[in-house]
Amino acid sequence: MKNSTLALAGTAAFTSKIFAADLGKDLLGIQLYSVRDDMSKDAVGTLKQIAAMGYKNVEHANYVDRKFYGQSATEFKKTLDDLGLNMPSGHTVMGKQHWDDTKKDFTDAWKFTVEDAATLGQQFVISPWLDEGMRSNVDDFKRYMDVFNKSGELCKKSGMKFGYHNHDFEFNTQLDGKRLYDLILQNTDPNLVIQQMDIGNMYGAGGRPLDLIKQYPGRFASMHVKDEIKTGNAGEMGGYESTVLGAGVMQVKKVIAAARKSGGTIDFIVEQESYQDKTPLASAKEDYDMMKKWGY
Repeated sequence: MKNSTLALAGTAAFTSKIFAADLGKDLLGIQLYSVRDDMSKDAVGTLKQIAAMGYKNVEHANYVDRKFYGQSATEFKKTLDDLGLNMPSGHTVMGKQHWDDTKKDFTDAWKFTVEDAATLGQQFVISPWLDEGMRSNVDDFKRYMDVFNKSGELCKKSGMKFGYHNHDFEFNTQLDGKRLYDLILQNTDPNLVIQQMDIGNMYGAGGRPLDLIKQYPGRFASMHVKDEIKTGNAGEMGGYESTVLGAGVMQVKKVIAAARKSGGTIDFIVEQESYQDKTPLASAKEDYDMMKKWGY
């Protein structure tokens, strides 16, 4: 870990320069979970197709044993560089196993996660889940939000910020009479922890992005841009699933405009998880074209 600490220090200045350079600029990217099957079959070939569509930024959803889609951080960084791609953010779940409450410190596994994110030049280290055990009582929940803040402190040493990505349970779960999502925002330091608002995940559970931007201005540095359609499965995501941008019920263009104006959003990430009669790659191209049509 001594060598890892030195590596973190070495990448801190590099990442900080990227972060400073990009702040204030809108970033348009795609969450690679959108093309997860293609990535599992041929990661490099899929990334080539993504780059050919016009995307300049990607967000990973695969980090296992210190490898991104089977490549080390330095290898994956070279792959992205060769294709003209950047990775401002990535998804890795920070769970209870990553915090040693006895030592009051993160485990090596989470420290390596942050180190590898810095190697890739990320701005944001995003955790896209909250352990169910942390949602049962308000005291345990608030203690875990302090771990969120501590993760923000760890990421800050490498010029990054820690972030959280919502699903739907944050909007239909309450603790002590308060919605879970409100508790997350009210118990995290905005200077250390950003919110990556998934505008689609929340919809079926009653979350409305325009209301949240108004309620918590400046708190949403990153956003998953989605559109949603009604399905017959009420038990999953409140009966909604994602579709190509502009084909669903979300006021996506209006949400993006509000996010730019007062949400503090600089990182707009297209994500589509359901495709109806289209392929994932064809959907990704349609989503990119729609963002451009909207003046992105």
